[in-house]
Amino acid sequence: MPASPSQTGRFAPSPTGPLHFGSLIAALGSYAQARSTGARWLVRIDDIDPPREMPGASDAILRTLEAFGFEWDGLLRQSERSERYIHALDQLEQAQRVYGCTCSRKQIAATATRSAAGWVYPGTCRGMPTAPSFAHRVVADGNPLLFVDRVRGTQTHILSEETGDFIVRRRGGWFAYHLACAVDDADGIGEVVRGADLLHGTAAQIYLQQLLMLPTPVYAHLPVALGNHGNKLSKQTFAPPLRDAEPVPQLLAAWAFLGQAPPPARPASPQDFWRNVIGTWNLAAVPRKDRQPSQPAYA
Repeated sequence: MPASPSQTGRFAPSPTGPLHFGSLIAALGSYAQARSTGARWLVRIDDIDPPREMPGASDAILRTLEAFGFEWDGLLRQSERSERYIHALDQLEQAQRVYGCTCSRKQIAATATRSAAGWVYPGTCRGMPTAPSFAHRVVADGNPLLFVDRVRGTQTHILSEETGDFIVRRRGGWFAYHLACAVDDADGIGEVVRGADLLHGTAAQIYLQQLLMLPTPVYAHLPVALGNHGNKLSKQTFAPPLRDAEPVPQLLAAWAFLGQAPPPARPASPQDFWRNVIGTWNLAAVPRKDRQPSQPAYA
């Protein structure tokens, strides 16, 4: 029986460089969760930040996913969904939930407080009309926002204290990640499985979905892989790219990192790996804490 759209999962890389071991953890977790429940799995290229994009990165990401045996049921690109974001922004403006902001990063740093999620915008420009040359901020209220994460448990966030009024459209007209992600994940995605480095942004995305009267998916945030110095493995910390020619050791390392039981025998290929492990995937076994991988296949 085909999976319904509400069962769909997704992997949403940004084309700012090649996939690395941290990316593999997110892809593997979302894919295993979807396939083990009979759900569809989409790849969404989050290409709404052209200045940060690396030429050829989108194609390289897809080649790596293919080399690792991932099979997707659809491919989306955020750069092709601008009309959806414009409509959402119009709704927020009509509801008087957004305003224009001309503050520079330096000005914000001089007046804002800091939380675990980053700078807390103090509302300096509240009441300012919107304009194409201004950033657009959404008014964040002080009500507790609660959701249950399937890995990290119950989460409670107060956006006015953790982020303040956050940006939904940046200067230059580029849509902000929270707005695009909130709209896209409400469009048929039933479960979002991704890295815990994105956990702090989930409340803002749910808040936008509530303002826009959109459905909210279920969330599961996976542990983040740390490097030798305790920093998150990422493109910014120069995490080495995945090796397309040697997928099996890296798949096994990511599988072990997520607390899963090893396959009965060493897989001969990525396809062999997936055939042996999908039926044993257990989301409840995924560790909550970020840590270094015990198997050095990412190095």
